[in-house]
Amino acid sequence: MYLALKVSDLDNVATVFAEGIQAGAEIEVRDKKGESVVIRALDPIPYGHKVAVREIETGEQIMKYGEEIGVASRAIAAGNHVHVHNLDSMRGRRDL
Repeated sequence: MYLALKVSDLDNVATVFAEGIQAGAEIEVRDKKGESVVIRALDPIPYGHKVAVREIETGEQIMKYGEEIGVASRAIAAGNHVHVHNLDSMRGRRDL
């Protein structure tokens, strides 16, 4: 089984710490309390990238490490790879 870590209770994504995750693979998502849940990857997910730990609606904030890192540009299902194809970054933008 593959591993991902969720740092904050506010997080709706976890960071993957495994190579070779393909669609259909099971990922154990651990939190800082030592609790874990298993989700099924819906996409290939590279090492160090994010996986959604719950459904995220279009326009909803993406939370990682307890901080907003962007908003969902489309609906994201639990188990989806979260990256530039479905996330609009809010960091460094001067137009907001």
